[in-house]
Amino acid sequence: MEEQMAKAVHQPEVETGGFETEDARRLAASRRAAHEREKQALNLQRENILSQRTSSPARRQALEAALAQIEAQIGALG
Repeated sequence: MEEQMAKAVHQPEVETGGFETEDARRLAASRRAAHEREKQALNLQRENILSQRTSSPARRQALEAALAQIEAQIGALG
């Protein structure tokens, strides 16, 4: 038991999942969270556009163009 504890104390940080691994893990988690927030914001914009009703052809065309752009962005995010 003492031998195992002594080995654990003397092992370098990198081997035990130290700072480099933890930093990479945090960065990846941060990027995933940002990606999800962006996707969620685009989905909210999409829902907002879909909920709008108009009898104006020009306004309808603008909404359709905005919807196409948002859907392309959502598709690009995956």
